[in-house]
Amino acid sequence: MSQTTILIIEDDADIVELMQYNLAKDGFKVRIARDGEAGLHEARRYRPDLILLDLMMPGLDGLEVCRRIRRDDDLAGTPIVMVTAKSEESDVVTGLELGADDYLAKPFSPRELLARVRAVLRRGKGAQEGKKTRMEFEGVVLDRNRHEITVDGSLVEFTRAEFRLLWALGESPGRVFAREELVEYITGGEAFISGRNVDVHVSAVRKKLDPYSSLVKTVRGVGYKIKD
Repeated sequence: MSQTTILIIEDDADIVELMQYNLAKDGFKVRIARDGEAGLHEARRYRPDLILLDLMMPGLDGLEVCRRIRRDDDLAGTPIVMVTAKSEESDVVTGLELGADDYLAKPFSPRELLARVRAVLRRGKGAQEGKKTRMEFEGVVLDRNRHEITVDGSLVEFTRAEFRLLWALGESPGRVFAREELVEYITGGEAFISGRNVDVHVSAVRKKLDPYSSLVKTVRGVGYKIKD
């Protein structure tokens, strides 16, 4: 069985040393890139199993690197954990909207780092092993194997968080999901986001589902559901 490869894209030497030492000690194979451009090059070259991506870097920042990875057919499915010294809620939302799988705020402990990495890898594996791979609601089709959503036969770009949210709702049509419960589905409970961030994702999902935006119903004071 081959080693799980993790690519660290980070310009802070102390942070790199901390992550590299603890990940290698835990059995992971580690690759390092010191800036965004080099990170994209290394990602395309080695196809890592997970990317730890710093948000604030000179030149090509983490948000742009994340955006480009999600638009790359060969890398789009690679799990990304954004690492940043900033803890503002808006940064969390932006990263998740661009397709990041989780969010790790500096300073962090080695234990937290390893827990986040394992959780994201585990969620990715679980999604691949699930039995149901396709859902259809009116003119909307979700394909989990391809991680794609089509609306009236046309492919529409959804972020990973948006896809997970819609998939969770679709698995139980008619069931009402509380916002906090949907946070668990979107992030596995590992990212520091609030239930209100779910509203941001729902709003984006509805826009992309047009003319089927009414599929996602609001249950006032509780949460959301897909109509059955």
